[in-house]
Amino acid sequence: MVLCMPRIQQTQIVLALAAAFSVQFARADTPADYVTPALPVPGEAHVTADHIEGTMNDTLQARGNVVVTRDDQKLTSDWLDYYQAKNRVKAGDRFTLTRQQDRIDGTLLDYNLDSRTGTGQQPVFRSGTPGKEMRGDGKEVIFRGKDNYRVLQSEATTCSVGDDSWYLRSSQLDLDYTTGIGTAYHANVVFQGVPILYAPWLDFSLDGRRKSGFLYPSLQGGSRGLELAIPYYFNLAPNYDATLTTRLNTQHGLILGGEFRYLQPDYSGWLYTEQIQRDQATKHYRYLWSGAHQQTLAPGLTAGYDGTTVSDDNYFSDFGDRYTVAANVNLVREAYVNYARSWQGGSANLYLQAQRYQTLQATGTAVTPPYARLPELTLTANQNLPLGLSGNLTSVMTQFSHPTLQEGNRWVLYPSITLPFERSWGFFKPKIGIHSTQYQLQSYKGNPSSNVTRTLPIASIDTGLYFDRQVEMFGGERTQTLEPHLYYLNVPARDQSSIPNFDSSLNDFGFAQIFSENDYSGYDRISPANQITAGLSSQLIDNDSGREIIRAAVGQRYYFDSSQLNSDGTLSKRTTGASDFLASLGGEVVKNWNLDSLYQYSATTHAPVQYNVSLRYQPAAGKVVSLRYRFYTNNQVNAQGQPENLNEVDFGVQWPILPKWYGLLRTDYSLQDRQAMQQLVGVEYNNGCWLLRLVTERYITKLTQTKTAFYLQIELKGLGALGTNPLQTLRLAIPGYTQTNDIQP
Repeated sequence: MVLCMPRIQQTQIVLALAAAFSVQFARADTPADYVTPALPVPGEAHVTADHIEGTMNDTLQARGNVVVTRDDQKLTSDWLDYYQAKNRVKAGDRFTLTRQQDRIDGTLLDYNLDSRTGTGQQPVFRSGTPGKEMRGDGKEVIFRGKDNYRVLQSEATTCSVGDDSWYLRSSQLDLDYTTGIGTAYHANVVFQGVPILYAPWLDFSLDGRRKSGFLYPSLQGGSRGLELAIPYYFNLAPNYDATLTTRLNTQHGLILGGEFRYLQPDYSGWLYTEQIQRDQATKHYRYLWSGAHQQTLAPGLTAGYDGTTVSDDNYFSDFGDRYTVAANVNLVREAYVNYARSWQGGSANLYLQAQRYQTLQATGTAVTPPYARLPELTLTANQNLPLGLSGNLTSVMTQFSHPTLQEGNRWVLYPSITLPFERSWGFFKPKIGIHSTQYQLQSYKGNPSSNVTRTLPIASIDTGLYFDRQVEMFGGERTQTLEPHLYYLNVPARDQSSIPNFDSSLNDFGFAQIFSENDYSGYDRISPANQITAGLSSQLIDNDSGREIIRAAVGQRYYFDSSQLNSDGTLSKRTTGASDFLASLGGEVVKNWNLDSLYQYSATTHAPVQYNVSLRYQPAAGKVVSLRYRFYTNNQVNAQGQPENLNEVDFGVQWPILPKWYGLLRTDYSLQDRQAMQQLVGVEYNNGCWLLRLVTERYITKLTQTKTAFYLQIELKGLGALGTNPLQTLRLAIPGYTQTNDIQP
């Protein structure tokens, strides 16, 4: 039986009601005798049941297989009382109400189809969009309008049906999909039947939208003691937010941390701080400040700052991990203004910065702080010239400041002209320039102030060829390339011992260095050259997939002059006519097997200087095994009188060990010191509803000091994570590590 009831037009209600009663007793002899109800229109209620009776503008009663549809709402029940004037329904003994993607089952329902408000008893519900669904049950559900529910005495989870690994038990659960916020009162997070967290109230995002509130606490243990962190997130506006974190550390006491982030069309940035009013271990006030800002002031004109400062040398040693300790020796503080402009055939860039460092002396070896640049102005420009020429200009003016070393000003002017010739089969780039440097040095250690000038012509020719051919190899069509490369450089030898070393250091020897103009970084040391560098590289590429099967390269520099420049600016004679020999080999030699290697052979000692070999097998996400061996020697000793050699092997694994279980392993062993520099072991479990990460790490921070860290994190799908996050440590420790949330089953 069918009844169609518009919300306002009462005449149609009478007709529809009459039709319903007549259909109830009709018997159709042919298909043409069947009554086909009209399709529902917006605002119209459509009722079907085994039996319907009632009167106009009063109560309609339906019994047996009752179905009510109105817009995106559908109600099924055993019986129904429909109060037509108010568009209110009561239904039982069992009902199912669906509203878009949401579904609520229960025993008794009192509901208004217009306002979408009412109550339901003994509800079993499922709400949310696919992938972000929440399901559960309760004593009573209160419908509070469109996409808004309140469930009393509820238990809810995001796990699939049949999996109650975890659930949120609360006296009241509010699910407001209009704001995207869920709120639970007197809430217990129950994991594997055991309550692991209680909160008087707990709110969370239903659809990934940001919201203010407490984030889940983290607990971390190790040699730094036990630490509990409780963060509170402030969703201040769509374009800025803040986080306040209270940390309790058993060794250091109360630590307050705060972060503020902002984003505007023309500027963005962040500010972070940690404050310890009185450290229990040191009895001193300790702090960290860090921040960055970038802003567009006008077209082509930008400005910003970036800086970090801490209260003492041991701050990161006490509160960071092995990666932050290694990365934070010289803490930069700088501000800059940059102007860039382009025109037809050319461009220019003007960069002004002020920069200084805080150098932490926490390694057991004295570290010399870098010079401060107060300020430095850099101009770079290029312009296309007639006859295919290209003009380039670099000009730098810097004032160097240092508490203990020679101070002064430096002006660099380096104009150059190139004649680039490039084709698909090769290139030829001759270049000539004049590098002029002037120093204005202040008095230092009894020596009066002085001026020093250095002018050097620099000429080079960079040329190479490209060859390729199609070959049948390894069972398929491949492209093989061959690229010879020659680089000639001529720079006169000049003693530079009267020039202080503000910012120059010897570049690491490698392919990039042997094809460069200068062996040193910065402008204070310019190495002499009358030399040619020869290199040869080749690739084997799979035509179907583009996979680089093999890449190989060799290179060596040959000297026509024996002069060389030392770091102190003095000149000396080379003992060989060639540089060290370089070779590299890599590629995905076999599918899923990646090789990378570098070999350096000394032309002086006729022995290897360094060789690195790494091999990684990664057939799929979450399956990776990596092995690397590193050897390096420079025949130098450190402040403790020990050789600065490197002779290490490291091994990293992420691999399934059982269904849904992944094993994690990283070990870094020094063959020279005969000890493990880092050891990490852990497991991950992911069943799609919740995830467990358990990791322990031990590492060396100084020659005789080791530290340990423990990570335990439980991540509940759709709700958040409890514990300490080890993901950054895992990504750095295991090459190719994949977060298990991203692994497709």
